[in-house]
Parts: sequence; structure tokens; C-alpha cells
Amino acid sequence: MSEQPTDEALMLAYVAGDRSAFERLFERWSPRLRRTFARSGLREDEAGDLVQLTFLHLHRARLDFHPGAPLRPWIFTIALNLRRQHLRRLGRKPEQAFADDAPAPAAPREDPDRSLLGGVVHAALARLPEAQRDVIALHWFEGLSFREVAEVVGATQTAVKVRAHRGYAKLRAELEAAGVTAADIPSYDPEQS
Repeated sequence: MSEQPTDEALMLAYVAGDRSAFERLFERWSPRLRRTFARSGLREDEAGDLVQLTFLHLHRARLDFHPGAPLRPWIFTIALNLRRQHLRRLGRKPEQAFADDAPAPAAPREDPDRSLLGGVVHAALARLPEAQRDVIALHWFEGLSFREVAEVVGATQTAVKVRAHRGYAKLRAELEAAGVTAADIPSYDPEQS
């Protein structure tokens, strides 16, 4: 059984001229970016458009990719910047996008109780300031380390940890106010990474 190439190996192959490597990156990242955009309160059509734009920007900047550099923070940086530009162009603030009627993204084959819980978490996230919400989304949902989150949001690792600490505390309070206990939600450790 052969190992799957890393994102970085695929990007380097694409830079070297292998178009199929870029297609594989798109297949690998498209669902994840759609969930990220949907979690930001964007409609499905908006999320799809932003996924396409993210890969267009990745293509245009492909020669700036350096061997040994991680691709994940770079993709998320592009994606979050495009989301901000999109919302600004529409005259919507990120908080408004979150508060719109866009449903929380469902995980594949999610049971109804978990889906309801996702809606509660989504609503609680909507009430956080954008900076804290972005840090939590990248750290908890996307699994980025605090170092990687700092790269994506353009802040120091210390600032990111402060945002995460405050954001997780507010999120915990919001969820407890909604009757959700820590045992009800997927575990997270705000101090990890």
C-alpha cells in the first residue's frame, strides 16, 4: 500500500508542472474549505465560489511556494482573506454573516443530536468577536497549532493564545448558558499546541 503524498509534495509537483497534483490538492482541500466557509456563516453558493477563488489565488501564487514550508497555513490565510474581502464587498460584517440564516455545516452522516449540538455551537461562535472566532475555528475545528494559527491570522503566537483563551472562555460560558455541558461537546484543550 503506497502512502499518500503530503500537501507540500503535491504543491511542489504542481509547481514543477504536474497538473494532476493540483487536481488532487483541490479534491483533498475543497470539502474542508467548504466547511470552513460554511462555518463562517456563508451560504453554500458563496462557499463554493470562495473555494474556487482560493485555488485560483493558490495557482497564481504557486511560484512563491517554498520547499519545506507548510501548505496548510498558506491555504487558510488565502481563504480567510478572501472571506473578509467577500463580506466587505457585500457590506456585511463577519458577525452579520454568522448571524444570517446560514445553517451550521453538518458533518457527513451526522446523527440528529449531534446536528442540533452543531447548531448550538455555531450560534455560540456567532456571538464571539471575529478575531476570537477565527482563532477558535482554526485551532479547534481545523486542528492547526497555535503557531500555524498565528501565521494565518498575522499575529504573534502569544496574541493567538490570548485570543484563544478568552474565546474559549466566552464560548464555554455561551454553551453553558444554552444548557450544553463540556461532556456534550467534542473535547478540546485550549492549552494544546
